[in-house]
Amino acid sequence: MSGGVDRRTVLAAAAAATWMPSPLRAAPASVLVRTRSGPIRGLVEDGLHVFRGIRYGQDTRPRRFLAPLAPPPWQDPVAATDFAPSCPQKGSVGATSEDCLFLNVWTPGVSTAARRPVMVYIHGGAYSTGSVVTPLNDGRHLAAQGDVVVVTVNHRLNALGYLYLARLDPRFPDSGNAGQLDLILALQWVRDNVAAFGGDPGKVMVFGQSGGGAKIATLMGTPAARGLFHRATTMSGQQVTASGPLNATMRARAYLDRLGIDPSRLERLGELPVQRLIEGLDVSDPILPSGGVYFGPVLDQHILLRHPFYPDANPQGLPIPMMLGNMHDETRAFIGEGSAAVRGLDWDNLAARLAPELRVDILPDYVVSRYRTFYPRHTPLEIFYAATTASRSWRGQVIEAEERAKAGAPAFVYQVDYVSPQAPMRGTPHGMDIPLAFGTIDAPGSPSGTGPAARAASAIMMGAYLAFARSGDPNHSGLPHWPKYDLSKRATMIFDRAAHVENDPRRAERLLFAQVPYIQPGT
Repeated sequence: MSGGVDRRTVLAAAAAATWMPSPLRAAPASVLVRTRSGPIRGLVEDGLHVFRGIRYGQDTRPRRFLAPLAPPPWQDPVAATDFAPSCPQKGSVGATSEDCLFLNVWTPGVSTAARRPVMVYIHGGAYSTGSVVTPLNDGRHLAAQGDVVVVTVNHRLNALGYLYLARLDPRFPDSGNAGQLDLILALQWVRDNVAAFGGDPGKVMVFGQSGGGAKIATLMGTPAARGLFHRATTMSGQQVTASGPLNATMRARAYLDRLGIDPSRLERLGELPVQRLIEGLDVSDPILPSGGVYFGPVLDQHILLRHPFYPDANPQGLPIPMMLGNMHDETRAFIGEGSAAVRGLDWDNLAARLAPELRVDILPDYVVSRYRTFYPRHTPLEIFYAATTASRSWRGQVIEAEERAKAGAPAFVYQVDYVSPQAPMRGTPHGMDIPLAFGTIDAPGSPSGTGPAARAASAIMMGAYLAFARSGDPNHSGLPHWPKYDLSKRATMIFDRAAHVENDPRRAERLLFAQVPYIQPGT
């Protein structure tokens, strides 16, 4: 165990190691907390104080594509007992509304003297979909086992949060990064109010999976986010570069054309029903060869002044300890075994099937030949998933870790190898770390299973996350020593039912794809 880890971290890790899933038994008791905006009333559930649907921003419907505003103060207690709607999007996440700037809090107690670490979760779904209104993101296990305050945040997505209109109409200067500004407003709420929930505003960790991790990587170099968080963990989510303003404008024009709106009449966007805005997302992307239109943060020289990790790690984020993780088989979650890309896959068609999925300009036949040398026992299907994971999902994390190492900034890198006994053929797909880190392995939709292996893997990961939240160092008594990442050893913690450190795992794959330039998908 490394130095600087206090007794509370050891106790938290020990508690996580004995975690067992249990049903939620909601008690009728309520609890009142006074925030700077006004009093709110939550519930006491199994000894935890839980607040669902706390408003941190005003309704965005009257301010489409503009920066969010904090809510006006209120006098009478407001109920915070039910989740609020999520941002409108394609797909189903339950209730949706443009009035979606709400967050949720789980805390062991509301004494202002407690000064607990704060863990703020930002959901995935790229920049277009997703929500924290899901049992997988329930904060009760982390809060109860780790003696921390857990906050989960919803914000604007897709065109509502990232449609870049500034070059078309100066009335919308913040439009390309409005969703990021929502998150900044939520973090300002945490800074100003979390002490009333027993949290320490000077010890805030942000963590996020997939698109949530990408949003965090972007926030680390966003001037308006400076000082709002003090540790960062990205879970299969990287943002090496942001969308350029010219490409973002091309996407905006394609989207407007789909809606039938002249770029000189953007006030009409405010007149359309939100469902029409969501239907417009089906337009083909003018930059990417396939898929719907991409929306994400924009290098607008207004909110975002430079790329997050190009040409190097943004200096603003260097003092913030960072933990970066990826799954061993990321793309098994994106490309199903029944899909056209892999149906009937064999050695004769492997290179052709790989070509559009690698997302980098490299000779696919060469990739196949190298992988057959690396892994002579691999099947075509195994090579397909290994190569697509290494070229597009894992590559961004490698770059971010390398750039921080070059700058001497603290970084801890991990890889999850845990395979659910319930679905061993799926390997370790994108999203496996969510239930393991939250301890929600028994939640509906969890890919982990609930057996002894899942409980062991979850306890190890929860312990690391809790230690990192407390000290900025993930080492705890349940782990072998986890060194910081550097370019000489590239030490990587491998999370499974047990944990161990490997130096430079998948080295041959890393060197293969380092031969060609990397372009952040979507940018």
